[in-house]
Amino acid sequence: MILTDGLFLDHRRCPRRAHLNFYEPLEREAERGFLTKLRQESAAQVRTVLENFYPHSRELQSSQKDFLTRTNETVHLMQEGVECIANPNLLFEDSTNGVTFLGTPHLLIKVSGESIWGDWSYIPINIQLGRRPKPEYKLIASYYAYLLAKIQQKSPDYAQIILRKNNCYRVNLVEWLPRLERALSDCLAVLSKPQEPEVFISRQHCNLCHWYSHCYAIAQDQQHLSLVPGITPSRYKSLQSLGLSTLDSLVEASPSLLEPIFGRQVVSLLKLQAQSLQEKRAFIKSKHLHPQLPSSLWEFYFDIEAEPELDLEYLLGVLLVNTKTKELKYYSLLAESPQQEHLIWRQFLEIMEQFPTAPIFHYSEYEPETLKKLAYRYSTPTPLLDSLLKRCVDLHQQVMCTVIMPVESYSLKALANWLGFVWRDPGISGDQCVCWYDDWLKTGERSWLDSIVRYNEDDCIATYQLRNWLLDFLTAPNAN
Repeated sequence: MILTDGLFLDHRRCPRRAHLNFYEPLEREAERGFLTKLRQESAAQVRTVLENFYPHSRELQSSQKDFLTRTNETVHLMQEGVECIANPNLLFEDSTNGVTFLGTPHLLIKVSGESIWGDWSYIPINIQLGRRPKPEYKLIASYYAYLLAKIQQKSPDYAQIILRKNNCYRVNLVEWLPRLERALSDCLAVLSKPQEPEVFISRQHCNLCHWYSHCYAIAQDQQHLSLVPGITPSRYKSLQSLGLSTLDSLVEASPSLLEPIFGRQVVSLLKLQAQSLQEKRAFIKSKHLHPQLPSSLWEFYFDIEAEPELDLEYLLGVLLVNTKTKELKYYSLLAESPQQEHLIWRQFLEIMEQFPTAPIFHYSEYEPETLKKLAYRYSTPTPLLDSLLKRCVDLHQQVMCTVIMPVESYSLKALANWLGFVWRDPGISGDQCVCWYDDWLKTGERSWLDSIVRYNEDDCIATYQLRNWLLDFLTAPNAN
């Protein structure tokens, strides 16, 4: 068995993904455009760091596909005492367990300290796109240190991570090597068995995976409890210990069985959510928690599209609604270049000032937080910002406080789809819009912007329809 750093990292994110990648039982889905974009940005980050800070590093000459030759070349450079080795291969064969460990850090840096080579040894450096040292970064850096210790017969004093903006972080190997050994043991145990690990759909981590459709179909067929909002991996393990693994079993379970583990409030919400999915209808959480939904002749529905890599809010989408005539007017405040962000911010303020009492409905905390950021960036008077924030109404918060809906996710798209709203471009997400905007900047092809605007307008209309449904549902005479 060959265990690469990539396969090990997959296991840390999802044991099932690592298993499917290792055994490849069927053809993978095509990689999502947003994931491709992240890979390209990560590669660009590595190139920038190497060129700007390690121009003297020695590059390997052999092909990256020929890992054995690259491994031998790496060892030869370490024997020579080369100061800095770029993109090396680290390989250790554990003949006892029949496992070959392979790692590819971005750099090896020569430091003083006795090793098999002489009075010098090496430490590993990995370059990451993130802004903070995530646990998975630390674990992979420890993996490289583990391999180096086997190869040079001297454990590195530390491993280093270079983050975005060239922030450096030293990994405490005394703390992380024991964690690494446990993680490696878990990974090898999973990969040694031909049976796939149980499916678990995670709303945060699964969407970009190339096995998502395969796993999701299995979860649906099994009525898997991971499809129930509120069922976390730890809660699922507790439910399994009680013999509960399907939607029907959770609905039928006695509260007295569950409450000692989860508490009365959590049990009530989980069972109501399962019942909602089972019966395909919505419920009111509490008759005493009706939201204070403002109503006005004029109302705004607001949604933003951003490019995180550029720290740019490039589209401020605003839907103006006349609640008396039901007339809708959509404003696409679009920055066709990053330098135009200040222009669309000014246009946004002008529209808001034309209707100073109109509430601003949105679906997440992102919109008001972005208003604060843009106001600070462009020196907007504090009283003006405060007046905007007071008019903001977060429909996500309103939904979560008041209703249970028969959905697997409380995203705007999931809720609006259940209400019957359909986006004009099926299967598109905000992540795809980020890729489209990058394509626009590279090519100047107007159709990319047109697609983004169409998607954003649909987001605004979906928010409007959700608000109308929520108000009608909560105020209906037979509301439960």
